[in-house]
Amino acid sequence: MRFHLSGEQVAIQEAIRGTMAENWSLGHLHKFADNESDLDQPSWDALMALGLAGILLPDSGMGLLDAALTSEVAGETAAAGPLIGQMLAVAAVSRSSNDAAKTHLDALAEGKSIAALAFGDSIYVPCARAADFFLTGNRDGAISLVVAGDGATIQSVRSTDRSRPVSKVSFGGAKSHELFAKGDPMVARLFDAALVLIAADALGGAQKCTDMSVEYAKEREQFGQPIGQFQGLKHQLAQMALDVEPARAQLWYAAYAHDAELEEAPRTAAMAKAHLCDVYVRSARAAVAAHGGIGYTWEYGLNYWFRRAALDRAWLGSPSEHRARAADLAGW
Repeated sequence: MRFHLSGEQVAIQEAIRGTMAENWSLGHLHKFADNESDLDQPSWDALMALGLAGILLPDSGMGLLDAALTSEVAGETAAAGPLIGQMLAVAAVSRSSNDAAKTHLDALAEGKSIAALAFGDSIYVPCARAADFFLTGNRDGAISLVVAGDGATIQSVRSTDRSRPVSKVSFGGAKSHELFAKGDPMVARLFDAALVLIAADALGGAQKCTDMSVEYAKEREQFGQPIGQFQGLKHQLAQMALDVEPARAQLWYAAYAHDAELEEAPRTAAMAKAHLCDVYVRSARAAVAAHGGIGYTWEYGLNYWFRRAALDRAWLGSPSEHRARAADLAGW
């Protein structure tokens, strides 16, 4: 039994990190946040050129674990764009029997058409203004691919997350293609996959906050020595690492359980979403404290991950909601 990533999976993450290093610096992120756009086209195109949108195609040879590794790096780099919605839309359309929806599959899988995730009862959707399509639905209902344009109303709102701006969306009479009817097992599987991918984004962000704090503690000096030598900060950084690293295994197992179609997959997805998002919020708060005054400044950039943690926590349900669901699924 393997307990680590394969060489190919490690290579996927490194390829994404390299692409983002070339196309998505902190300067790019500042500029993006200031222009109030929903998509940074150059960095999005660079990610799509890696074939990330098609990871969950049935014939790709990859699964949710690979998609989660992708989402983790997106969270680590505070990537702009609806990557989670894109991967899930391709997964859904490719497995649907709706021929009209499938005419859009190639463009979605290549990233030429953009899909935003609009699951659940919330009317607030990340990256909505950049979307050509919306993947909509409720766990207890149907899942559809809705066409942006006539009948869809999108109103930008002031969002805490500056890397994935949020809009208020209503679909009205927008054209839609039903992909899976109420009661179809794929509805629940796609919702659980969304939870795992959000948890993966949270893991990447939590690791980034920890790494930034450790690096700062090595460089910042007080009283003639790096602040990382002070016992109180050592304990704080150690606690951050102890919080993040075990959560990685939890995420991997949730994705594996989904890919293997284990009976406990829905429960592990709920637990991963609940725990990883709490870890992210704690890590972001601890990172700000570890940085002192500079952690609060706009220029330093830590705020992007702090704000992203808030959206991940709320997206598709709070940790308390998913813990309650996990308890129900376990028969407690």
